[in-house]
Amino acid sequence: MKADLPCTPSPRGQLSRRRFALALPLLAGLPHLAGAATAAPAGAPALARQSRELMGTRVDIAVPLSGAVTQQQADRAMERAFAEMQRLEALMSRYRPDSDVARLAAAAGRQPVRVAPEVLDVLRAAQRLHQSSAGAFDPTVGALDGWHFDGAPQAVPATAEIARALRLVDGRSLVLDERAGTAYLARPGMRLDLGGVAKLPILQAGLQMLAREGVPDALVNGGGDVLVAGSNHGQPWRVGVRDPAAPQRLLGVLALQGRAVVASSGDYERGFMHQGRRLHHVLDPRTGWPTRGVHGVALLARDVDEVNGWGTALMVQGPAQAAAWSARHPGVELLVAGVDGTRWTSPGMTARLQPVAA
Repeated sequence: MKADLPCTPSPRGQLSRRRFALALPLLAGLPHLAGAATAAPAGAPALARQSRELMGTRVDIAVPLSGAVTQQQADRAMERAFAEMQRLEALMSRYRPDSDVARLAAAAGRQPVRVAPEVLDVLRAAQRLHQSSAGAFDPTVGALDGWHFDGAPQAVPATAEIARALRLVDGRSLVLDERAGTAYLARPGMRLDLGGVAKLPILQAGLQMLAREGVPDALVNGGGDVLVAGSNHGQPWRVGVRDPAAPQRLLGVLALQGRAVVASSGDYERGFMHQGRRLHHVLDPRTGWPTRGVHGVALLARDVDEVNGWGTALMVQGPAQAAAWSARHPGVELLVAGVDGTRWTSPGMTARLQPVAA
């Protein structure tokens, strides 16, 4: 499970402070994303852009400018999109005492808590994913809070501490009452960690706000999770996919038009070396330790619901499950990079990855 969903950047508990993004928009003038020049080349189609720090990562919005969408309209729409994403982030942060997630932890084992409809939607998605992944994704992994991957000091919890926390990791003990609008953690000490399942819905809410504000074409990037709508001045949006084993190199470029999402997860995001092993923030809910075997996962689909949380779950399940998972999800293209240097890609992902221009 991805650890943590803070409301603001903090020394620990960041959702996705990546050392590099597995998927990255290739937009001129965004050097932090694409290694491009600092300014768009002369004659390049105009894009309005804004960036904010959200969910422990940098979130970027790009909107093509045209006669129908002016700079002023785009700026207003992007401001409202960021405001909506900030509102949802605050509801799901485990570090704000007034958030729904924190209130659920405080009431664990005592009583149900009424939560916002958007939080209930995410919890319902987490519950479904826990069941369909046979427990590889577990939203109650928040009890494993002895791990510190950001800032100093970084920390590895003692074996006994992990064992105690694992007794509180059980997705079946998350009880939802949709009629009452409540959620309940059945045992005292249980805590939610929605880091692996909340970010994509929050980014999607930002994209939907843009559409409501009259912006049909847009790209939203949250630390390598990329959502697009429409086109970039009639041309596909271009998203590069890095090689997890050599992040300076692109495996290829995805040309995306209409509605699409590229979701990624990996052991490169947050972590440190300990006794010769790289420890990272994607925790296996069965062992309480960082996952082993998968270096990075990239998924391509039309809808967020098709891929949400599966990057984390596939890292837990391991590379041997890639082909079988792909066969059960024919609408999703998949790339799984193993720590041993092997790489599995679905036929559709292989076909969609265009060569990188020289």
